[in-house]
Amino acid sequence: MKLRCCIAMALACGASPAAFAETGDAGTWTANVRYRHETVDDDAFARRADADTLRLRLGWSRAFSSGFSMGVEGEGVAELNDNFNSGANRRTAYPVVADARALEVNQAWVGWRGKTGGAVLGRQRILLDNQRFIGNVGWRQNEQTFDALALDARPSDKIMLRYYYLDRVHRVSGDEAIDPRARERDLQGHLLNASWTLPVGTLVGYAYLVEDRDVATASTQTLGLRWTGARTVGANAWGWTLEGATQGDHADNPRSVDVDYWLAEGALTRSGITGKLGWEHLGGDGTNAFQTPLATLHAFNGWADKFSTTPANGLEDRYASVGGKFGRGKLQDKLVWTVAWHDYAADRGGASYGTELDASLGFPLPGGLSGLVKVADYRSDGFARDTRKAWLQVEWNY
Repeated sequence: MKLRCCIAMALACGASPAAFAETGDAGTWTANVRYRHETVDDDAFARRADADTLRLRLGWSRAFSSGFSMGVEGEGVAELNDNFNSGANRRTAYPVVADARALEVNQAWVGWRGKTGGAVLGRQRILLDNQRFIGNVGWRQNEQTFDALALDARPSDKIMLRYYYLDRVHRVSGDEAIDPRARERDLQGHLLNASWTLPVGTLVGYAYLVEDRDVATASTQTLGLRWTGARTVGANAWGWTLEGATQGDHADNPRSVDVDYWLAEGALTRSGITGKLGWEHLGGDGTNAFQTPLATLHAFNGWADKFSTTPANGLEDRYASVGGKFGRGKLQDKLVWTVAWHDYAADRGGASYGTELDASLGFPLPGGLSGLVKVADYRSDGFARDTRKAWLQVEWNY
């Protein structure tokens, strides 16, 4: 029986009445409202996109005394104008802003948690490590979630083991996207992630075997190691990330894939300001390149999203960023800023793709609201076209 059928039965029937023993509370409600204005000026288009969208998310969850829990969350996205291509509104003369209208069940799950492990069955968000391979794409209005079985175990206080069986991914473009492959994908995925806390840092080993039954060329197996850590020396806090992975074809992928990935990043924090220097490599051989289609892609390789799909010749992203908090009085440390610079080039051949400058400022607003201003400026050197993006966002959480 397909996992999605098991999910539906579990949500409809629940576990035995004894398993869901009453605890005397009515559960926990959560709500989120997010308005966003996004402008995209892409030189590949004669028109500029100006998108106004509104997202409402409402959820409920409850834990029971037996260790069982359950939750459900709905999500709706409204397109407040049509001066952009959402992927669902057929406005293809405009650049894409992937925040299409939507009304759907975002999460619906049942779970159990014991002293050393737990399980979750149903539609859920999955965030692994820094979300470079598996994430929820939280930046977009419509979240990416998975129909999945999640298992975790902690055999000791230094070891965490995680396993996920993926049955389907619900993508950010929503159920009304014109391209059915942009709505959701039928998967058969096995994700294994094991982390070990060392005397210096944390070591993570992972194996992600994903068969995409809708897009066979997206079926891959990825094996890798990731080491992160931090050390304080006097007034300075040093941090590092070293990661390496290989990716090959899997299941019925008609292509012969053999590409690699690595990341080297150093960080220094002093007086509340953090600077980072990094080099991310996604290999390419001219036909195939290292891909991460289930990742939170907006967080990587620049906010202009020019490299959401890795070019066939691969990608070298050398970057630097600096950020921190400032403010006085009631705004003490409540203004959060970031500036980042990227220099992009091909792995195969070394041709320059271009550069990008990103900047953001987050700030509180009255009534428990939060605001965000964010910009991205990509300057092409032969790959795609010059693109400038700007965002103004207001959000409320309950």
